[in-house]
Amino acid sequence: MKQAVDDGGQDSVLPSADPPVTGAAADFVNQSAKLSLKKPLSPDDPTSVAVEARFVTSDDAVVVTADAVVVTADGNRLPTVPLQEAYKLNVLRDELNSEASEQRADTKHEESEIELASLARRNEERFATKFVFEPPLSENGEASQRLMGDSKRTMPPSHTHPLFPPLPLYGPPSLLRNLQCWTFRTSSFFLSAGFLGVIVCGALFTSIPTICNRTWLRLTFRNPDALRPFHEDEVRRSSIRKEQERLWKRRKSFGQGNDGQECPLSNDGFVPTEGGRDPVICDVGYYARRVGLDMEEFQVQTEDGFIIDLWHIYDPREYKKLDDAERSHRGPDPFTGRSKKRLKDSTRKPKFPVLLMHGLLQSAGAYCVNDDDSLAFYLCKSGYDVWLGNNRCGFRPKHVLLDYSDPRMWCWNIRQMGIFDLSALTSRVLHETGFEKIGLVAHSQGTTETFVALAKEQRPELGEKLTVFCALAPAAYAGPLIGKMYFKFMRVISPGLFRLMFGIHAFIPIMMTMHSLLDPRIYGWLGYKVFSFLFNWTDARWDRGLKNRMFQFAPVYVSSESMRWWLGRECFAKHKCILSTKEEWRSEDREDGEGETDGPLAHPHISHHLQKKPDQSRRSTDQLRRKSKGSTAWYNEKVPPFALWVAGNDDLVNGERLLRRFNRGREPHVKVVHSKIIPEYEHLDVIWAMDAVSQVFEEVREVLWKTCCARDQCRTPAGCESVPAWAPENTETNTERIEQSSSDSP
Repeated sequence: MKQAVDDGGQDSVLPSADPPVTGAAADFVNQSAKLSLKKPLSPDDPTSVAVEARFVTSDDAVVVTADAVVVTADGNRLPTVPLQEAYKLNVLRDELNSEASEQRADTKHEESEIELASLARRNEERFATKFVFEPPLSENGEASQRLMGDSKRTMPPSHTHPLFPPLPLYGPPSLLRNLQCWTFRTSSFFLSAGFLGVIVCGALFTSIPTICNRTWLRLTFRNPDALRPFHEDEVRRSSIRKEQERLWKRRKSFGQGNDGQECPLSNDGFVPTEGGRDPVICDVGYYARRVGLDMEEFQVQTEDGFIIDLWHIYDPREYKKLDDAERSHRGPDPFTGRSKKRLKDSTRKPKFPVLLMHGLLQSAGAYCVNDDDSLAFYLCKSGYDVWLGNNRCGFRPKHVLLDYSDPRMWCWNIRQMGIFDLSALTSRVLHETGFEKIGLVAHSQGTTETFVALAKEQRPELGEKLTVFCALAPAAYAGPLIGKMYFKFMRVISPGLFRLMFGIHAFIPIMMTMHSLLDPRIYGWLGYKVFSFLFNWTDARWDRGLKNRMFQFAPVYVSSESMRWWLGRECFAKHKCILSTKEEWRSEDREDGEGETDGPLAHPHISHHLQKKPDQSRRSTDQLRRKSKGSTAWYNEKVPPFALWVAGNDDLVNGERLLRRFNRGREPHVKVVHSKIIPEYEHLDVIWAMDAVSQVFEEVREVLWKTCCARDQCRTPAGCESVPAWAPENTETNTERIEQSSSDSP
């Protein structure tokens, strides 16, 4: 077919000698339509057409857990789809690519992009061949040859990891899909709101005894806060904040610049540019300016098309903020290109970059709520280049192609957060700073996505970009809290009922609505009550004067699929581990001589089975010990060094069991450069406790510098002048240590 324009200015179709439409071409178009942005395929906008599936996985994985990202004709991305559907698209593409190469060997390709797009619906074979024969374009308009591969490269795995079952396929909008979406959105609005209402009522009801006790103490002229562990320090800090407010008002009233002596916050040389009474707002930049720093926001695109926020904390005295264009996203491909951060004084050495990742239902603002004792501000003032990473959706769900109402926008879980989000954020920090490696600090869910991403079956090459992984309250094994009634309820309901109750979009989005409507002080009080009720947290070690601020950066938008991974009947809540099934860790417990009654929830003890049949169990145990303890390892030689800070009074996760896994040689490639158990700490105390600076932050600062691979190229952080460089054990020594730990195991 050829296109022409008649005398009336209308398009007309001229006959040609084009070959007839083949079944393969029709199959490719149909499969492409199933995975494309819109359906039916539009001849006026072919750019949203699915042309290939790109698999992201480890080359040496035994149990493959690939993600299949759909690539559109213009180089944009759509989120992951089931592996078999992606494989089918690639097979049809490869077949047509081969046919097109033979048919066009001696034929010049003269039609333009617009002409081919107009003919798409009239000639399926030409439509298919155009997108098969020509690779999709990248951001700069160049063909992405890396996406051009054969069927062998895109072969789907024979089986996937049981902890990461396939995600559902929703496909492009249609009448049936729209009806499905509105059904789930309507049902989930009422049912999830009712569920949240029950939780809120439970939180308020369980608060009655505490309120009565505090009231009685006040009526009897006693201070209910006197027994708090940091009561005197809280009073002192509250007085300092009031004095700062007074000095700020005085400074503004006289319209004078700060002389470095009036404001206590400026005594360290960092002059605040914001001050006065805290309005309690969700703005990291505002709180950075209150301590003499500042923040700039970068947009980062993941490989599956999400736009996520990366916040850069910097010292305005020495760094020049980039313009909006330079801070926008750079396309979906990670670990490409190098830039260099702009310093006002180019003769000074740069600071070593550190990326911080947040926990579940939080944003990276959780690292910025304690003034100078916030981890982000502490590391920045110590001499590190601090970057705060946020996971997908966050406060403002964004995607290059999808909108909020599309269920594909919410079809992801912890794997995608680690494989795509963490990789994209790390890549952007590397690009902006010009370093080959960065340090990574993560809390709670941030540690989970890192543990998952670094696994040998996931994306182990990420480990080669990190100097060290500092895990705060590491979340790899479940704590006893998983047995609570409300969590059990989520675990017993079927996946279908879970989606009916919590939807296929955002998880209980009414929480974000209440965040925007309620007064921040009411929201902070209520937020603490609810989360304390759910997760057994207390504010005993926090600065209560800042508690309302702490909850301004939570919750954020997360997908119902991600919460189903945490709490549903198939994944974490069932197996109580992020990378081992229940059967696997029970087998490891038997090898190590531990009881198996509760797995990750139990303390080490002698198995009742071993007591009843000592001879038989001893023979069985001896046989198991002959097998290498590293045979069930999660990580390979690409994994970076680990440093762990475990909260000893944490009911949400069991960090001590993770330490035992490392100590007993289960991970021969993992080198633990630092580990610490803080008995009195709860889950959030590692970032919010009033003594977190001395208990955690100072050690994090030293570990980051100890493992830094570019010490001669960077400024030495304050307080790290005498910290020696860490020298990893050689392979032979490490192997001997592992064998010794295996032989000495109980």
